[in-house]
Formats: sequence, C-alpha cells, structure tokens
Amino acid sequence: MYELSRKIKDNVKKAGAAVFLLYMLVLIYFLFFAESYGRIPYEKREYHYNLTPFQEIKRFWIYRKQLGHFAVVSNLLGNVVGFIPFGFMLPCISRRTRGFLLITLSGFNLSLCVECIQLVSRVGSFDVDDMILNTLGTAIGYVVFAVFHSYIDKKARRKK
Repeated sequence: MYELSRKIKDNVKKAGAAVFLLYMLVLIYFLFFAESYGRIPYEKREYHYNLTPFQEIKRFWIYRKQLGHFAVVSNLLGNVVGFIPFGFMLPCISRRTRGFLLITLSGFNLSLCVECIQLVSRVGSFDVDDMILNTLGTAIGYVVFAVFHSYIDKKARRKK
C-alpha cells in the first residue's frame, strides 16, 4: 500500500512540475508578448517607471470610471490573480519550498525580475505597485495551498 502511495505522489509531483512549467510559459506570454495589452512597436517605446508605492493602485481606483472596467480589473486584479498559481504550485512540487516567507519572497523576486525586464525591454513599465500586487497574489496562493494541505493531512490522519 505504501509503495502505491509513493508512486502516486511521485506522479503528482511530475504532473505538478509540468503544469507549473506551462503556467510559467503562459505568464511570460501575457507579461511580455500578448498584443491585447496595447503593445506598441519597439522604436516607439519609452521607459516608464513608478517607484512610489500605491500610486498606480490609487490612480486606477480614482479614475476607474474613465479607465473602464476591463483596464482596472486587468491591472489590479490581474496582477494578484496572475501570481496566485505561483504561490500555490511551487510548494506542491517541492517540499523544500513550503514556508510562507520563502514562497512570498520567491514571488517578490520573480516579480522584481519581470519588472526589470519590462523596464529594460520597454515592454510595459517598472511599477512597484505591480510588485506589491504580484507578491500579494503569491501570498494568497500559498495560504490556499496551506489550507488545502492541512485539510488533506487531517483527512489522512483520520484514516489511520
């Protein structure tokens, strides 16, 4: 019985790693290549950055009627939701990455890398608010993982 359980766990980890890789590829596509987010030709791109925390979040909220529902939701909620899978899947595929702080810092570091690449490549802008929202999404993803993992553990202990 233990051997089957171990085999299943290994298969789940492999499938999780494949799904995580697919998630990362989709994330990269939306962050750097998706045309629906107003990408302009490289020659016309300029450097844009925001280093003031909550400035863009506040601006999106204040001008939500003028900007439109899609722009507000895709910017504010999209930055959170886009990183929830990172916080959920990373501890699923590696036991060594099961600490809240480690996962949250990993999400922050990934977001920092994304923002730096966006600044240098002039695809989007470097925005500290995006980093805040991405890190929040990662933390939420980890909390969902922790609740799910705790539930599964309790259920397994009851069966013993």
